[in-house]
Amino acid sequence: MTHSKETGQLTDAELLRYARQILLDGWDIDAQLRLKASRVVMIGAGGLGCPASEMLVRAGLGQVQLIDDDVIEASNLQRQTLFLPEDIGKPKALTAAHMLTKINPLVRARGTVARLSEDNAYELLEMASGKPDLLLDCTDNFATRDIINRISVRYQIPLLSASAIAMQGQLALYEPHLNTGCYHCVFGSVTVDAAADERTCANSGVLATTPAIMGNLQANAALQYLGLTKNPLTNKLLIWDGSQMQQRLMGYRKDVHCPICAKH
Repeated sequence: MTHSKETGQLTDAELLRYARQILLDGWDIDAQLRLKASRVVMIGAGGLGCPASEMLVRAGLGQVQLIDDDVIEASNLQRQTLFLPEDIGKPKALTAAHMLTKINPLVRARGTVARLSEDNAYELLEMASGKPDLLLDCTDNFATRDIINRISVRYQIPLLSASAIAMQGQLALYEPHLNTGCYHCVFGSVTVDAAADERTCANSGVLATTPAIMGNLQANAALQYLGLTKNPLTNKLLIWDGSQMQQRLMGYRKDVHCPICAKH
């Protein structure tokens, strides 16, 4: 990753708020400034989107936009950490953005109530004002992930994709501009199998901690990518198994015949 957004300064309020992070070995004011200058778009403001966005906002991300067309239900409160009982029935994207602004008023957080598609991506991602620095896929089904991957490849935007189901999760960071492979290279045409697209939290269940763990791992990778300009998961798929308390990395390679990214 190349990053030139190192201009500007941190305010006294930002220096105070992020002091412990700036003291971290390997993270300095330049890293904090790069993070402050970054814009992230998150698709999905649920079990993954809540913890991932919260930690990025607490850490000092400049701008975050959450895109989600769903509303909060009682069953969401078990794991979707930005919502309260009185929020039931409200739009997830707007409610999450409001809570994030309360958590850190120094960060710009916005919610968009919409379903992302290839047709509306240019408008929803505000491409006219410049590409986002990173897309975060926080959705819960293969069909939507496939669409997000296509958008990532089409517009050459890095994609940090996470999943969480039951007591398991996966995480990968794809960089289409480096031609190192995409989501389709790893998982193939999963949407042709209708059954594959049906395994979600709604019908398979999910332990409350699973999306919290994966969302925080997703935020961890995003912080390194945006602040330190490095991909900690280059050509690697991180796999978490909560039932065994085990984590492993699986390597992958670009599919030279991939119908999504081979021609880019």
